[in-house]
Amino acid sequence: MTSFPMLRPKRWADPWSTPVNAFKTRITELLDAHNVAYRLLRHSEPVFTVDAAARQRGVVKEEMVKSILLRDKDGHYAMACVLGHARVNPRAVLACLPSNWRRLRFATKEEILTVTGCVQGAVTPLGLDEHVPVIFDEAIARCQKVNISSGDPMAGLELDPKDLITLAKGRLALITEPR
Repeated sequence: MTSFPMLRPKRWADPWSTPVNAFKTRITELLDAHNVAYRLLRHSEPVFTVDAAARQRGVVKEEMVKSILLRDKDGHYAMACVLGHARVNPRAVLACLPSNWRRLRFATKEEILTVTGCVQGAVTPLGLDEHVPVIFDEAIARCQKVNISSGDPMAGLELDPKDLITLAKGRLALITEPR
């Protein structure tokens, strides 16, 4: 995995001097288990939108990764990941999936919680069942760093996009709406 100067466990990660290891989610545990460098970005209040998360973390929307769970007519799920300022194109995502998948729609709040273990607005592409394909928009791979949810609305994670794509076992494709 790529290494760059980011905080590691047992170091301080936020302005309130809370040790990184005091804030754990299944996502931070997954990153730690795979020795992936990340920076914990705590929020002063729960956030559920890209705009709110970017403000709380002090980053630009172009570094934020939106993780959008989609469901086809037969109950298959796929995770589509696009940058914070972009819109996912479900037809482009469908073109990346097996031919037996049919018309995609956005998953409901209940489906999101059941499939990802995260509440809507705090979804991450990591730690999903192997039967949920993860497709990243090509623009994500061109970023130097990206921000994802920690799986908890009280914190985000900054990491190298190569590490994110590798750990999610994702594939790259052009899946955004044209501007």
